[in-house]
Amino acid sequence: MSAAPEEDLQRDEESAYRWPIPPAEGWAADDLDRIPGLPPHTELIDGSLVFMSPQTAFHGRCVRLLENSLLEQAPDHLDVMREMTIKLDTKNRPEPDVLVFPVEANTGPGQTWYEPEDVILAVEVVSPDSRERDREVKPRKYAAAGVRHFWRVEQDDDNKGLPVVYVYELDPATKSYGLTGIFHDRLKVSVPFGIEIDLTAVDQRPGRS
Repeated sequence: MSAAPEEDLQRDEESAYRWPIPPAEGWAADDLDRIPGLPPHTELIDGSLVFMSPQTAFHGRCVRLLENSLLEQAPDHLDVMREMTIKLDTKNRPEPDVLVFPVEANTGPGQTWYEPEDVILAVEVVSPDSRERDREVKPRKYAAAGVRHFWRVEQDDDNKGLPVVYVYELDPATKSYGLTGIFHDRLKVSVPFGIEIDLTAVDQRPGRS
């Protein structure tokens, strides 16, 4: 007896959403631009594809606040971009939530990644599914690749759910990050350039109080 039309449709849908099968040696950084049908914001960590969970409102608003503030305050020779990958090496191409880099690192509208030596600041806003990657895996890889400044942003459940920013700077002798400050309510730093951000404004629309 032939299968019911509903069963045929289900099989067709399952085959349409088949996951890409990795090669024996794992995926390479350039594969992110070639694998068809990848979900938005797919990363490559140690040769494995990492897919993003749905974004939370906290995550989206933090990224908006940080991107807009950095764009407003960055000197003219620096640019700011959200959710672009860094090609750390052949097996690692993570996607920080916000990047700061020299204007000359822009290569055109089709660009999909930046070199680690061009990245002045990488920012990760921690989500429940990315906590281990954002706290341990990515910072270690960014530091080893020479990214000079790293911020990790987490939600402070003890302070109305506002962002807390952990600021790190690279020790070039050890190729590891040292914590230089933890900021509640207001972030103020002098490197990589003068930056001041009202973290309590995370829920406000840009330019409004």
